[in-house]
Amino acid sequence: MSTSAVPALDKTFQILDLITASQQPLTAAYIAKELKLPRSSTHNILQSLLTKHVIYKDSEGRFHLGSYLLYWAGKYEQQQGVVQLFKDLIMQYPILLQHTVTLSKMDLGEVVFLACHEAPAPLGFTFRAGVRVPAVFSATGKAMLSTLPMHNIKSLYEGIFPEPMTPNGVSNFETLADEIAAIQQSRISLDDGQLRDGMYCLGTYIRNASGNAVAGMAVSFLQAEYESKRAEVSAVLIELAKQIEQRLGFID
Repeated sequence: MSTSAVPALDKTFQILDLITASQQPLTAAYIAKELKLPRSSTHNILQSLLTKHVIYKDSEGRFHLGSYLLYWAGKYEQQQGVVQLFKDLIMQYPILLQHTVTLSKMDLGEVVFLACHEAPAPLGFTFRAGVRVPAVFSATGKAMLSTLPMHNIKSLYEGIFPEPMTPNGVSNFETLADEIAAIQQSRISLDDGQLRDGMYCLGTYIRNASGNAVAGMAVSFLQAEYESKRAEVSAVLIELAKQIEQRLGFID
């Protein structure tokens, strides 16, 4: 029984789970019989997985897990490394600990929250791990977008700008380009009530050893405290980002 709107994807995961759980490599016929799948669709899925090296077939026609999984595992490990560094190193910055500080990654034009240090006083916005928002409205998203050419940013959204989440949201690529230019000068991005009216966030990016932005961090304020703390928090946030980058192997 399918658990998503994409039955073929469900079948793919069933096949991968079966191969993973088995102590021995499996034949296509065994996989189809065990999962009660049509042989034709089983064959097609296995061929697609073979093409991407997610699985491989030995000389006896049996299927094993493939090398492409190491690529996924490496990306996951890298992501978890950033999360742990964030949790460890933020403790050295008492100024940041007074506020809500989030760590995010970019995924297909959206920001996905990875971790959060909660402020003592609630902000009224939930930064749970896994929550997704359009990158163009979030401080971490705009920080990471600032490391990309503008034509690449437009391609993420297929040329169609997302619908603003609040009346404060940037509404077109031209206005976003102005924000991006400012971020490239200062390394600090701003969400001035674009995710939630009355909540301001300052953000920056984190680069890995290859120089690519792999995450973003943001500090959130109520609007009333933003102006008085903006300069100090911006400097400390960049300092923390650079410290994480050094641990990830980035050399400026």
